[in-house]
Amino acid sequence: MTVTEASRPKSAPGKTEHFDVLIVGAGISGVGGAYHLSTQCPGKTFVVLEGLESFGGTWLMHRYPGIRSDSDLYTFGYRFKPWVGPPIATAEEILTYMGEVIEENDLGSHIRYQHKIVSAEWSSKDNLWTIEAVRTDTNEDLRFTANFLWMCQGYYRHSEGYTPEWKGMSDFKGRIVHPQTWPEDLDYKGKNVLVIGSGATAATIVPAMADDCAHVTLLQRSPTYFIPGRNENDLANTLRQLEIDETWIHEIVRRKVLFDQAEFTRRSFEEPETVKQELLAGVKMFLPEEVVDKHFTPSYRPWRQRIAFVPDGDIFQAAAKGKLSVETDEIDRFTAKGILLKSGKELEADIIITATGFNLSVLGDIAFTIDGKPLDFANTVTYRGMMFTGVPNMVWIFGYFRASWTLRADLIGDFVCRLLQHMDAKGARRVEVALRPEDKDMPLLPWMDPENFNPGYLMRSMHLLPKRGDKPEWAHTQDYWAETKSLPAIDLDGKEFVYK
Repeated sequence: MTVTEASRPKSAPGKTEHFDVLIVGAGISGVGGAYHLSTQCPGKTFVVLEGLESFGGTWLMHRYPGIRSDSDLYTFGYRFKPWVGPPIATAEEILTYMGEVIEENDLGSHIRYQHKIVSAEWSSKDNLWTIEAVRTDTNEDLRFTANFLWMCQGYYRHSEGYTPEWKGMSDFKGRIVHPQTWPEDLDYKGKNVLVIGSGATAATIVPAMADDCAHVTLLQRSPTYFIPGRNENDLANTLRQLEIDETWIHEIVRRKVLFDQAEFTRRSFEEPETVKQELLAGVKMFLPEEVVDKHFTPSYRPWRQRIAFVPDGDIFQAAAKGKLSVETDEIDRFTAKGILLKSGKELEADIIITATGFNLSVLGDIAFTIDGKPLDFANTVTYRGMMFTGVPNMVWIFGYFRASWTLRADLIGDFVCRLLQHMDAKGARRVEVALRPEDKDMPLLPWMDPENFNPGYLMRSMHLLPKRGDKPEWAHTQDYWAETKSLPAIDLDGKEFVYK
């Protein structure tokens, strides 16, 4: 579903448009933010600027075979709109769901597509953000001003994925493809395909392609944990048999999934070996123990990297049927025919797919300035992973690694609306966070503790991200259950908030 061109407001050439709030991005966070603003702050004017041609963000941009969620839609879906499909959903199903949210709440009139933001400048004199953008379909330069900036653009660079520079890549005679920029003309039927990677993307692409390819080989440097299972929720099915209203089903199942996830996370820290064996037992339901030991047993404890749900164990089924081979080794170099491994073995392929991750984008790669000075976010300290010292009237949505992104988008939506209402009540035009006197000697640490969570994209870009402190107020806790209590309880007149 897409919002029609006729429903989109047009920007007059040379005209500066002003809004109370400007939302960056019409993905899962931006659409949710628009909903919260329209329902909780109905008097506020707002606009959503999206660089792509329609809503959806990741789910619109990614076109690789089998694209699906890696977490359940009862928690990845919004709290305010029941999810009625299978727990793991396709991109098309997620886009349909988001389209219904836009249509049902008349959000389309607020969204401007193909509006790429180039810069954002804060003026303390005017207490105003000025946003320069380009309309990509007409190349028209546009300018907007806003009292408040709500960053909902996600956390990775849409224009390109991450592919390491291996020796000899130019020698390969076939095609090299990154899933993030999947070409529409790629014909893999009857071809030998080599997929590099071991995460959720690789686990999605491989079973989706396996039946059409001559053969698929998965090459991984090290294994990843997965959770295989039926793409069904038995509790939801039972409640539907009892003819319970879908709104109640959504809330009950959502809470049950969240409870189970929190318990699983706790056990992964307190009983890592037990959890590891449970995860491996799930894979051994499909594959022989020696195969699991060699190719599907990670060297790290569970949850140091994201764990994807694999519907019906489809990637393991592909391996069991002989449609998929797995190699656990390191790349020495590319060759004309494929890849030479450090073990000396050569893997031949017609197509090589580099499911090797993405590049983190700090606040949309937008050029930020504060009173004429370029802003380096690495020199700021984060307030609860959503605001930054020295950056007025701005909130960033950065979700959870071990739970669904949308959970935090909903919580921060409540916070933003409460903050805007509080500013109005105080007659304040400006708010920013600042370290308190008791925080003077607080140690400043990397954004995320690598001992607890260390995916490659985060490790490669940690130096670009804001610092965190050793107190809950100055860190992104990654704890949904704690934040359901702590975020609504924030004292907006606390010493860390400075109003003008």
